[in-house]
Amino acid sequence: MRSHKLVLALALTAGLAVPAAVPAASPADATTRASTCRVEVNFVDAYDTDENNGDEIRINLAGYMYPSGNRYVAMNNGDRAYSGNFANPTTTIGTTGSALFSLREVTPPAVGQGDVLGSVTAWGFTCATLATGQVIDIPQHIFGNGYWYYMGLVMTGL
Repeated sequence: MRSHKLVLALALTAGLAVPAAVPAASPADATTRASTCRVEVNFVDAYDTDENNGDEIRINLAGYMYPSGNRYVAMNNGDRAYSGNFANPTTTIGTTGSALFSLREVTPPAVGQGDVLGSVTAWGFTCATLATGQVIDIPQHIFGNGYWYYMGLVMTGL
């Protein structure tokens, strides 16, 4: 009889030990690496504009102009424009791709593609270092003859 109680006690002890090990394995699963990343404009700061009355700014991403149509964002010294001001330029890249966000000054009334002031590139190798849900900022100063901007992107692991 004692052997049955001993076997039952060992079986119960072994059964209880297994569930205790399962939660310890879960945190490792929570840090899965991102296979793609969402990249979006966070903001653009104007520290020194080319024109006395400010610059008319658009962002070119993969051949698409933000904001679309004949619109632009007017920026004077000290201004900050957020992603929403530019109609939220956003893309997705893989761990080996890249995305180029080009800051452009346009000339109304027909704004078109404008002149390139500078750009910020989001790289796939940065995406490859992120865990799913992890966020990283990608800042870049953009200098030129008579202007200075700061563009910040946000990359999120997916």
